Amino acid sequence: MIDKYGRNIYYLRLSVTDLCNLRCRYCMPEEGVGKRRHEDMLTEDEMIQAVSAAASLGITKVRITGGEPLVKKNILSICRRVSEIPGIQEVALTTNGIRLSEMARPLLEAGVQRLNISLDTLNPEKYRYITRIGNFEEAWQGFLTALDAGFKKIKINAVLLGGFNDDEIISLAELTRIYPVDVRFIEWMPMYDSGDFNETAMVPGKRVLSQLDGIVPAAPDGGVAALYRLPEALGNIGLITPVSSHFCGECSRIRLSADGKLKPCLHCGDELNIKGLDDVGMQDQFKKAIGEKPFRHGELSVEKRSMAGRLMNQIGG
Repeated sequence: MIDKYGRNIYYLRLSVTDLCNLRCRYCMPEEGVGKRRHEDMLTEDEMIQAVSAAASLGITKVRITGGEPLVKKNILSICRRVSEIPGIQEVALTTNGIRLSEMARPLLEAGVQRLNISLDTLNPEKYRYITRIGNFEEAWQGFLTALDAGFKKIKINAVLLGGFNDDEIISLAELTRIYPVDVRFIEWMPMYDSGDFNETAMVPGKRVLSQLDGIVPAAPDGGVAALYRLPEALGNIGLITPVSSHFCGECSRIRLSADGKLKPCLHCGDELNIKGLDDVGMQDQFKKAIGEKPFRHGELSVEKRSMAGRLMNQIGG
Protein backbone atom coordinates (compact mmCIF):
# COMPACT_ATOMS: atom_id res chain seq x y z
CA MET A 1 0.00 0.00 0.00
CA ILE A 2 1.06 3.57 -0.67
CA ASP A 3 0.54 6.01 2.18
CA LYS A 4 -0.43 9.66 1.76
CA TYR A 5 3.23 10.68 1.56
CA GLY A 6 3.96 8.28 -1.28
CA ARG A 7 5.79 5.67 0.80
CA ASN A 8 5.29 2.02 -0.10
CA ILE A 9 4.31 0.21 3.12
CA TYR A 10 5.25 -3.42 2.54
CA TYR A 11 6.86 -4.43 5.85
CA LEU A 12 5.00 -5.71 8.94
CA ARG A 13 6.71 -6.13 12.29
CA LEU A 14 4.69 -8.71 14.20
CA SER A 15 5.26 -8.99 17.95
CA VAL A 16 4.26 -12.42 19.22
CA THR A 17 4.86 -11.77 22.95
CA ASP A 18 5.88 -8.99 25.34
CA LEU A 19 7.69 -11.50 27.57
CA CYS A 20 11.47 -11.95 27.52
CA ASN A 21 14.16 -14.11 29.11
CA LEU A 22 16.39 -11.02 29.61
CA ARG A 23 15.78 -7.68 31.32
CA CYS A 24 17.76 -5.21 29.20
CA ARG A 25 17.98 -1.88 30.99
CA TYR A 26 16.83 0.27 28.06
CA CYS A 27 13.96 -2.05 27.14
CA MET A 28 12.05 -3.26 30.18
CA PRO A 29 11.92 -3.01 33.98
CA GLU A 30 14.06 -5.16 36.25
CA GLU A 31 11.06 -7.13 37.48
CA GLY A 32 9.98 -7.91 33.95
CA VAL A 33 6.36 -7.65 32.90
CA GLY A 34 3.39 -9.48 34.30
CA LYS A 35 1.92 -12.23 32.20
CA ARG A 36 -1.18 -10.93 30.48
CA ARG A 37 -4.51 -12.75 30.38
CA HIS A 38 -4.64 -15.18 27.48
CA GLU A 39 -7.85 -13.61 26.20
CA ASP A 40 -6.16 -10.18 25.98
CA MET A 41 -3.50 -11.37 23.55
CA LEU A 42 -3.66 -12.37 19.91
CA THR A 43 -4.02 -16.10 19.41
CA GLU A 44 -1.88 -17.87 16.85
CA ASP A 45 -4.85 -18.06 14.50
CA GLU A 46 -5.48 -14.32 14.90
CA MET A 47 -1.84 -13.58 14.11
CA ILE A 48 -2.06 -15.61 10.92
CA GLN A 49 -5.37 -13.97 10.06
CA ALA A 50 -3.80 -10.53 10.56
CA VAL A 51 -0.76 -11.31 8.40
CA SER A 52 -3.05 -12.70 5.71
CA ALA A 53 -5.10 -9.48 5.80
CA ALA A 54 -1.90 -7.44 5.54
CA ALA A 55 -0.59 -9.58 2.68
CA SER A 56 -3.82 -9.05 0.75
CA LEU A 57 -3.06 -5.30 0.88
CA GLY A 58 0.53 -5.56 -0.30
CA ILE A 59 2.62 -6.52 2.73
CA THR A 60 5.40 -8.81 1.48
CA LYS A 61 7.87 -8.89 4.39
CA VAL A 62 7.20 -9.92 7.98
CA ARG A 63 9.63 -9.59 10.88
CA ILE A 64 8.68 -11.58 13.95
CA THR A 65 9.67 -9.87 17.19
CA GLY A 66 8.89 -9.65 20.89
CA GLY A 67 9.80 -9.28 23.79
CA GLU A 68 11.80 -12.34 22.91
CA PRO A 69 9.92 -14.38 20.28
CA LEU A 70 11.78 -17.60 21.08
CA VAL A 71 10.14 -17.83 24.52
CA LYS A 72 6.81 -18.30 22.72
CA LYS A 73 5.98 -22.01 22.89
CA ASN A 74 4.33 -22.11 19.47
CA ILE A 75 6.88 -19.89 17.72
CA LEU A 76 7.85 -22.51 15.13
CA SER A 77 4.23 -23.02 14.13
CA ILE A 78 3.72 -19.25 13.84
CA CYS A 79 6.83 -18.89 11.66
CA ARG A 80 5.85 -21.79 9.44
CA ARG A 81 2.32 -20.56 8.93
CA VAL A 82 3.44 -16.98 8.24
CA SER A 83 5.93 -18.21 5.63
CA GLU A 84 3.14 -20.13 3.85
CA ILE A 85 0.81 -17.13 3.47
CA PRO A 86 0.40 -16.17 -0.21
CA GLY A 87 2.18 -12.90 -0.94
CA ILE A 88 4.67 -13.12 1.91
CA GLN A 89 8.09 -13.24 0.29
CA GLU A 90 10.37 -12.85 3.29
CA VAL A 91 10.17 -13.89 6.94
CA ALA A 92 12.76 -12.54 9.36
CA LEU A 93 13.09 -12.76 13.13
CA THR A 94 14.77 -10.63 15.79
CA THR A 95 16.12 -12.42 18.86
CA ASN A 96 18.58 -11.99 21.71
CA GLY A 97 20.14 -15.29 20.66
CA ILE A 98 19.88 -17.06 24.01
CA ARG A 99 17.82 -19.94 22.59
CA LEU A 100 19.36 -20.10 19.12
CA SER A 101 21.65 -23.00 20.00
CA GLU A 102 18.61 -25.25 20.06
CA MET A 103 16.30 -23.37 17.73
CA ALA A 104 18.35 -21.99 14.83
CA ARG A 105 17.92 -24.95 12.52
CA PRO A 106 14.23 -25.52 13.37
CA LEU A 107 13.59 -21.82 12.63
CA LEU A 108 15.27 -22.14 9.24
CA GLU A 109 13.18 -25.22 8.49
CA ALA A 110 10.06 -23.29 9.56
CA GLY A 111 10.66 -20.69 6.86
CA VAL A 112 12.66 -17.97 8.65
CA GLN A 113 15.18 -16.62 6.14
CA ARG A 114 16.93 -13.82 8.03
CA LEU A 115 17.95 -13.25 11.64
CA ASN A 116 18.75 -10.12 13.61
CA ILE A 117 20.60 -10.87 16.84
CA SER A 118 20.72 -8.23 19.57
CA LEU A 119 24.23 -8.07 21.03
CA ASP A 120 25.34 -4.80 22.60
CA THR A 121 28.71 -5.92 23.95
CA LEU A 122 31.34 -8.65 23.59
CA ASN A 123 32.33 -8.37 27.26
CA PRO A 124 30.64 -11.03 29.45
CA GLU A 125 30.54 -8.82 32.56
CA LYS A 126 29.04 -5.89 30.64
CA TYR A 127 26.60 -8.26 28.98
CA ARG A 128 25.41 -9.41 32.39
CA TYR A 129 25.06 -5.78 33.48
CA ILE A 130 23.05 -4.53 30.50
CA THR A 131 20.76 -7.59 30.40
CA ARG A 132 20.63 -7.88 34.22
CA ILE A 133 20.37 -11.69 34.05
CA GLY A 134 21.93 -12.77 30.76
CA ASN A 135 24.85 -15.09 30.05
CA PHE A 136 27.07 -13.90 27.19
CA GLU A 137 28.28 -17.39 26.32
CA GLU A 138 24.73 -18.55 25.65
CA ALA A 139 24.12 -15.66 23.28
CA TRP A 140 27.47 -16.09 21.55
CA GLN A 141 26.96 -19.82 21.08
CA GLY A 142 23.53 -19.06 19.66
CA PHE A 143 25.13 -16.69 17.16
CA LEU A 144 27.68 -19.31 16.08
CA THR A 145 24.97 -21.95 15.73
CA ALA A 146 22.90 -19.61 13.57
CA LEU A 147 25.91 -19.02 11.31
CA ASP A 148 26.35 -22.76 10.83
CA ALA A 149 22.63 -23.23 10.13
CA GLY A 150 22.83 -21.27 6.88
CA PHE A 151 20.43 -18.33 7.13
CA LYS A 152 20.26 -16.06 4.09
CA LYS A 153 21.39 -13.10 6.19
CA ILE A 154 22.40 -12.50 9.81
CA LYS A 155 22.69 -9.04 11.33
CA ILE A 156 23.99 -8.13 14.77
CA ASN A 157 22.20 -5.18 16.36
CA ALA A 158 24.14 -3.14 18.93
CA VAL A 159 22.46 -0.24 20.71
CA LEU A 160 25.05 2.52 21.21
CA LEU A 161 25.24 3.70 24.81
CA GLY A 162 27.71 6.34 25.91
CA GLY A 163 29.91 5.17 28.76
CA PHE A 164 28.87 1.57 28.23
CA ASN A 165 29.82 0.22 24.82
CA ASP A 166 31.09 3.20 22.83
CA ASP A 167 34.57 1.85 23.60
CA GLU A 168 33.67 -1.35 21.72
CA ILE A 169 32.80 0.18 18.36
CA ILE A 170 35.97 -1.15 16.76
CA SER A 171 35.71 -4.64 18.24
CA LEU A 172 32.06 -4.97 17.25
CA ALA A 173 32.77 -3.67 13.75
CA GLU A 174 35.63 -6.16 13.37
CA LEU A 175 33.07 -8.96 13.47
CA THR A 176 32.28 -8.07 9.86
CA ARG A 177 35.85 -9.02 8.89
CA ILE A 178 35.71 -12.34 10.73
CA TYR A 179 32.17 -13.50 9.95
CA PRO A 180 29.77 -13.01 7.00
CA VAL A 181 27.45 -10.76 9.02
CA ASP A 182 26.36 -7.15 9.13
CA VAL A 183 26.84 -5.19 12.34
CA ARG A 184 24.35 -2.38 12.86
CA PHE A 185 24.89 0.37 15.40
CA ILE A 186 21.58 1.79 16.63
CA GLU A 187 21.24 5.10 18.43
CA TRP A 188 19.61 4.73 21.83
CA MET A 189 15.99 5.85 21.65
CA PRO A 190 14.69 7.59 24.79
CA MET A 191 11.40 5.82 25.40
CA TYR A 192 8.99 7.18 27.97
CA ASP A 193 10.67 5.10 30.68
CA SER A 194 14.34 4.53 29.90
CA GLY A 195 15.70 3.36 33.23
CA ASP A 196 19.07 4.74 34.29
CA PHE A 197 19.95 6.49 31.02
CA ASN A 198 20.39 10.22 30.51
CA GLU A 199 21.92 12.53 27.90
CA THR A 200 25.35 10.87 28.25
CA ALA A 201 23.87 7.71 26.75
CA MET A 202 23.14 9.42 23.44
CA VAL A 203 25.92 8.57 20.99
CA PRO A 204 25.36 9.84 17.44
CA GLY A 205 25.88 7.25 14.74
CA LYS A 206 28.48 9.40 12.99
CA ARG A 207 30.88 8.71 15.87
CA VAL A 208 31.14 5.16 14.52
CA LEU A 209 32.57 6.44 11.25
CA SER A 210 35.16 8.56 13.03
CA GLN A 211 36.57 5.47 14.78
CA LEU A 212 36.82 3.07 11.84
CA ASP A 213 39.80 3.53 9.55
CA GLY A 214 39.22 2.88 5.87
CA ILE A 215 35.46 2.63 6.10
CA VAL A 216 33.65 3.52 2.86
CA PRO A 217 29.98 3.77 1.83
CA ALA A 218 28.30 0.56 0.65
CA ALA A 219 25.35 0.05 -1.66
CA PRO A 220 21.97 0.49 0.05
CA ASP A 221 19.87 -2.64 0.58
CA GLY A 222 16.43 -1.06 0.81
CA GLY A 223 16.46 -0.81 4.60
CA VAL A 224 16.70 2.22 6.87
CA ALA A 225 20.35 1.72 7.82
CA ALA A 226 23.04 3.79 6.14
CA LEU A 227 25.55 1.16 5.01
CA TYR A 228 29.34 1.21 5.04
CA ARG A 229 32.08 -1.36 4.63
CA LEU A 230 35.52 -1.94 6.07
CA PRO A 231 38.36 -3.08 3.80
CA GLU A 232 38.28 -6.84 3.18
CA ALA A 233 35.13 -7.20 5.27
CA LEU A 234 32.62 -9.99 4.69
CA GLY A 235 29.64 -7.87 5.76
CA ASN A 236 28.49 -4.29 6.13
CA ILE A 237 28.43 -1.77 8.94
CA GLY A 238 24.99 -0.20 9.34
CA LEU A 239 24.05 3.02 11.12
CA ILE A 240 20.46 3.43 12.32
CA THR A 241 19.96 7.02 13.45
CA PRO A 242 16.41 7.74 14.66
CA VAL A 243 17.64 10.51 16.95
CA SER A 244 20.38 12.42 15.13
CA SER A 245 19.03 11.97 11.60
CA HIS A 246 15.62 10.39 11.32
CA PHE A 247 14.83 8.20 8.33
CA CYS A 248 11.05 8.60 8.38
CA GLY A 249 10.91 9.56 4.71
CA GLU A 250 12.02 6.02 3.80
CA CYS A 251 9.92 4.18 6.38
CA SER A 252 8.13 1.18 4.89
CA ARG A 253 6.81 -0.50 8.01
CA ILE A 254 3.83 -0.86 10.25
CA ARG A 255 3.75 -2.64 13.62
CA LEU A 256 1.34 -5.06 15.27
CA SER A 257 1.69 -5.68 19.01
CA ALA A 258 1.09 -9.02 20.68
CA ASP A 259 -2.17 -7.70 22.15
CA GLY A 260 -3.54 -6.80 18.73
CA LYS A 261 -2.76 -3.09 18.38
CA LEU A 262 -1.58 -1.63 15.08
CA LYS A 263 0.93 1.19 15.49
CA PRO A 264 1.38 3.37 12.40
CA CYS A 265 4.61 4.75 13.91
CA LEU A 266 6.86 3.44 16.66
CA HIS A 267 7.14 6.81 18.40
CA CYS A 268 3.49 7.87 18.19
CA GLY A 269 0.80 6.95 20.68
CA ASP A 270 -1.85 6.14 18.06
CA GLU A 271 -3.03 2.52 18.09
CA LEU A 272 -5.80 0.68 16.26
CA ASN A 273 -7.23 -2.56 17.58
CA ILE A 274 -7.65 -5.60 15.33
CA LYS A 275 -8.30 -8.31 17.91
CA GLY A 276 -11.68 -9.93 17.49
CA LEU A 277 -12.27 -8.58 13.99
CA ASP A 278 -13.08 -10.60 10.88
CA ASP A 279 -10.94 -10.52 7.74
CA VAL A 280 -12.61 -7.43 6.31
CA GLY A 281 -12.43 -5.63 9.66
CA MET A 282 -8.71 -6.34 9.91
CA GLN A 283 -8.14 -5.13 6.35
CA ASP A 284 -10.00 -1.93 7.13
CA GLN A 285 -7.87 -1.31 10.22
CA PHE A 286 -4.66 -1.89 8.25
CA LYS A 287 -5.85 0.59 5.62
CA LYS A 288 -6.70 3.12 8.30
CA ALA A 289 -3.38 2.66 10.10
CA ILE A 290 -1.40 3.13 6.90
CA GLY A 291 -3.57 6.11 6.00
CA GLU A 292 -2.82 7.69 9.37
CA LYS A 293 0.91 7.03 9.29
CA PRO A 294 2.60 10.38 10.09
CA PHE A 295 5.27 11.90 7.91
CA ARG A 296 7.76 11.68 10.77
CA HIS A 297 7.97 11.15 14.49
CA GLY A 298 8.61 14.00 16.89
CA GLU A 299 12.02 15.07 18.11
CA LEU A 300 13.70 12.53 20.36
CA SER A 301 15.89 13.62 23.26
CA VAL A 302 16.18 13.07 27.00
CA GLU A 303 13.81 16.00 27.47
CA LYS A 304 11.48 14.97 24.63
CA ARG A 305 11.03 11.26 24.98
CA SER A 306 9.13 8.97 22.67
CA MET A 307 5.36 9.36 22.58
CA ALA A 308 4.96 5.61 22.03
CA GLY A 309 3.26 5.14 25.39
CA ARG A 310 4.81 1.70 25.88
CA LEU A 311 8.17 0.12 26.56
CA MET A 312 9.97 -1.50 23.62
CA ASN A 313 9.19 -5.03 24.75
CA GLN A 314 5.47 -4.17 24.68
CA ILE A 315 5.66 -2.85 21.11
CA GLY A 316 8.11 -5.18 19.44
CA GLY A 317 11.77 -4.36 18.85
